[in-house]
Amino acid sequence: MNYYEIFINGYKGYANYLWNDITNPSWNSYFYWLILVSLFFFVLEVVIPWRKKQPVLRKDFFMDGFYMFFNFFLFSLIIYNAASDVVVNFFNNGLKSLFAFDLQAMNPMNSLPYWSILLIGFIVRDFVQWWVHRLLHKSERLWEFHKVHHSVEEMGFAAHLRYHWMENVVYRTLEYIPLALLGIGLYDFFVIHIFTLAWGHYNHSNISVSGKITGGILGFLIGIVLANGLADLTMLGELSLLYKSLVLLGSIGIGAFLLGPLMHKLFNSPEMHIWHHSYHLPEERHTGVNFGLTLAIWDYLFGTAYIPHDGKDIRLGFPGVEEFPENFAAQNIHGFSKK
Repeated sequence: MNYYEIFINGYKGYANYLWNDITNPSWNSYFYWLILVSLFFFVLEVVIPWRKKQPVLRKDFFMDGFYMFFNFFLFSLIIYNAASDVVVNFFNNGLKSLFAFDLQAMNPMNSLPYWSILLIGFIVRDFVQWWVHRLLHKSERLWEFHKVHHSVEEMGFAAHLRYHWMENVVYRTLEYIPLALLGIGLYDFFVIHIFTLAWGHYNHSNISVSGKITGGILGFLIGIVLANGLADLTMLGELSLLYKSLVLLGSIGIGAFLLGPLMHKLFNSPEMHIWHHSYHLPEERHTGVNFGLTLAIWDYLFGTAYIPHDGKDIRLGFPGVEEFPENFAAQNIHGFSKK
């Protein structure tokens, strides 16, 4: 199969997948997971807002809602999914030609248990994203594209997915292709993506909760993986349901009381991420702080963590945001030329 056919098949395959995802709702429907996760955080922002004076339908709320679907569905349908298939095949074919090594067929990930594939995929992806995010701030050229995300002046969950479409190209090229070559499949990406989607919504949302709550939620998710991964042993027989319940409850307790005190150091949070969007940054940190997307640990390891005080009411944006384009079309051609 030539690269043109791979491109066309990738385009058709994603178009069919998206149509089926919308018309046949299921637990694997990313379209409806996006809606459910978004509604969940919208309700939380109404019930327990951190900035109580901020309107529920904050500035640019509906435009950010459109960004969510554009960046996660329409952009992929138009170009990205098919193009990435071509690059993955081109790169892997190059390895086979030069070194007689098929990375997709011979990589060590094929023999690992499923939970470890998800864990490795999540950590590697988040680590790559941390460096890419830092690059977006460090490079003057890429910063012009990244300004779209930082043009948010009132923070809410939907601001998570407000970003220039060129960020899809930069992020996905550097994060997706290496993982795809290592054998992380579409369903693996789906599971990792739903988790990071929810955590990204949380980081940008107008709520503030204790580490015990987020630790308990993380424990619940770990419990689901453990219960379904271990409780299928035939020796458990009729006790499998009871076993699953005990594992789930135990994981929630461990997450809340053992991980709880560490959650704000291990994972990003609204209290930490709000400073990433601060209008006023210290001179010695003018290229940015708190670059973590899901994990906060990278910022603490590399010295970019910055939480001087409770920042719920700080000014958001960047110097010059007052003149930045306010509509979707103008924002998405910004960065290709300077006025």
